[in-house]
Amino acid sequence: MATPFDESSVDLCVKLEFPLLKVASSDINDWPLLERMAATNLPTIVSTGGASEKAIDDVVMFFENRDIPLAINHCVSLYPSEDYQLELNQIDYLRNRYPGHVIGFSSHEYHDWQTSMHISYAKGARTWERHVDIEYQDVPVSPYCSHPEEVDEWFKAFHKVQEMCGGSSSQRRIVPQEETKYLDALVRGIYAKRDLQAGYEIHSSSFNEDFKLAVPLLKGQLSTREIINGLKLTADLSENAPLTVNQVDGPYSSSPSLLAQIIDRGV
Repeated sequence: MATPFDESSVDLCVKLEFPLLKVASSDINDWPLLERMAATNLPTIVSTGGASEKAIDDVVMFFENRDIPLAINHCVSLYPSEDYQLELNQIDYLRNRYPGHVIGFSSHEYHDWQTSMHISYAKGARTWERHVDIEYQDVPVSPYCSHPEEVDEWFKAFHKVQEMCGGSSSQRRIVPQEETKYLDALVRGIYAKRDLQAGYEIHSSSFNEDFKLAVPLLKGQLSTREIINGLKLTADLSENAPLTVNQVDGPYSSSPSLLAQIIDRGV
């Protein structure tokens, strides 16, 4: 990608077959330039440093009306930016105001190459921009630019936060088997306080008189998760004995997966 600052540079980007264009914060409402960029129909990222809400609304509408994919980068146009100037909560603002667009972060801070990446990714940013430079012929690197080794830290921070944030934020995560087993070991199982005969009906009004709850949960034992009013014992239950799934007339036998889960869990 590249950031063209004039119309002829847009033409050069097309000639060089760039798949993506970038609008600098200073050009967010430069309509002749934006018209030339839109004529390419290339996906575009726009930085929003210093822009008013109306300016951002206008450029978003401009690209939406032309059905051109647009990503919107939060940006603070201070070079370099101090940590207290980053205003990363603006990522939330942009996500809420422009829900149909990818939101990102144009980054010019110079003290910390990891924290802003962690925060911006966790807030939902999915495009980033950094200035990269190297020492050359005694020309110093500007403080808002990153050396290659700092960019390496930045990318490692990206991969780390991606790992830590995990999968989808729109649906419940897949719970790993080892986590389920760990929690099953902490669930209280049901034990009889006294001898109970077959045909006994379990009810919440008398439950505490006839049953007690304790860890560990045994394989096949009913826990506090499954006990419901109206369950009937299908066999005698001795004092201190665990109440198992095979000793009640309940809904568990009609669900093979639930029955297998109860039989397999516990110790």
